[in-house]
Amino acid sequence: MSVIVVVFGSVGELMVGDATSVLEINSQPVPRSAQPDPAAGVTIAEAPHRTGVSVHTLRYYERAGLIVTTVDHTAGGRRRYHQLDLDWITVCTKLRSTGMPIKAIRRYAQLVSAGHGNEHERLALLEAHRADVIAKLAQVQENLKTIERKIDVYRGRLAAGEADQLWAPHRPAGAR
Repeated sequence: MSVIVVVFGSVGELMVGDATSVLEINSQPVPRSAQPDPAAGVTIAEAPHRTGVSVHTLRYYERAGLIVTTVDHTAGGRRRYHQLDLDWITVCTKLRSTGMPIKAIRRYAQLVSAGHGNEHERLALLEAHRADVIAKLAQVQENLKTIERKIDVYRGRLAAGEADQLWAPHRPAGAR
């Protein structure tokens, strides 16, 4: 089971990862030749390709208070998403796809945005979500066992030439 961990470091560092990997974005100085244009970032049209969410979802996440930074805008008012924004959107998407309610993601985003001092509350929120995910996984595994048993029955009957013995409901004539 993976647990998503997001930690803001003291120099704008963001770590996103799980028990097996950690993605680290560090604000270490970049050689001048490699520094991006200050207006760099990706447009709202490009961001879905990087995050896997729709333009509508990006706008919703921003309106719903799920984004931990203020999304930059060009002089013309167009949104520009930077790598930090894209990484956070990916975290939100993973939390949402594992069933975390928007209200809980918003609370988590508020805690992260507030900075240091609330790490215990963030941990408790993530641990509670992990418990929910584990319970859902257990139910899905039970359901999968039922499906596998049904597949085995069908394969066995088909291999034995006994497909006609597979259960099929018969309704009496005139029954609805």
